[in-house]
Amino acid sequence: MSNHGKEANSEQATSAPSSPKLTSRSPSLQLSEMDPGSPMGLGDSDPNVLKSFKPIEVNMSLEVPTDKPYYINPPPTDRPVRLYCDGIYDLVHYGHMRALEQAKKSLPNVHLLVGMCNDKDTHARKGKTVMTDNERYESMRHCRWVDEIITDAPWIITQEFIDMHKIDYVCHDDLPYASAESDDVYAFVKAQGRFLPTQRTDGVSTSELITRIVRDYDKYLRRNLERGISPKDLNISFLKEQELNLQKHVSDIREQIKKNFLGTREDLVGELEDLKAELRHTKLFWEDRRQDFVRGFSSMFGSQVNKFFGRKRRDQDNISSSENASPTKRSRQKLNSYSSSSLEDSAASSNGSKE
Repeated sequence: MSNHGKEANSEQATSAPSSPKLTSRSPSLQLSEMDPGSPMGLGDSDPNVLKSFKPIEVNMSLEVPTDKPYYINPPPTDRPVRLYCDGIYDLVHYGHMRALEQAKKSLPNVHLLVGMCNDKDTHARKGKTVMTDNERYESMRHCRWVDEIITDAPWIITQEFIDMHKIDYVCHDDLPYASAESDDVYAFVKAQGRFLPTQRTDGVSTSELITRIVRDYDKYLRRNLERGISPKDLNISFLKEQELNLQKHVSDIREQIKKNFLGTREDLVGELEDLKAELRHTKLFWEDRRQDFVRGFSSMFGSQVNKFFGRKRRDQDNISSSENASPTKRSRQKLNSYSSSSLEDSAASSNGSKE
């Protein structure tokens, strides 16, 4: 069989659901022959990522760290270094990928093995996962840094496991990782000089991703309802569904207002300008008619008004003059007024007798 046929059969075997627990890829090119920024020859890294993370350079020497509190064995020089990373790798994210990239680039010629625990051990020791073990295995199989996948990996590495897979180093960040059996599950390999540390990527973790989902629970429920997933599949009640529908309605109104804010603002400004113009027109109209109303009012009621105000003015003048007169003069005015009233009464009585 040709080499091309062997490679095709090998790839088909690793992709099949019934593939063996130990799966591997075709031997990868040595990193010394590749672009350090992209060992698989896929071009430079995303410039947006480079703003946040420094690129991970390939260690082109065979030197290992000497500033650690534990001893690290020198690597083999006559073959690829078999380096092992283990983990759960649930909801695979860039923190996982950067750890694997560091391991792959830690020495110039690395064969990277990745082991993942199954659901039974993980759920018993750490808690429920989002992805199943088979989903996690398949996701990691597509990582470009990985050369070999080991399924059903042990929670604590044993000497038997190291010998079986000919592991030179175990890679992980060097913070103690406690379990029920030990304060640090990597203490065994550290004691053997087989531990090679990587740097943990801060700001991302599977727990943090799950926290985001829990925090925005209603938003993700609405998202899935809008995509046609039934309330039964989401395990929510009828009342919760109606609450989410109401939230969506309110959110849609807000979005519509935001989208049409500029147009709505222009419409309001236009309406205000029209209202101002109408008010100006009304004001001018009544200012023009004011003179006509005044002239009409004067022509109809001017004589009566003038007569009324003239009488009031004369009465006020008489009162003022009487108040300012001397006592003798006021007595004389009273006498004259009494005489005038007496004469008027006599005349009235005379007229009355005639009638």
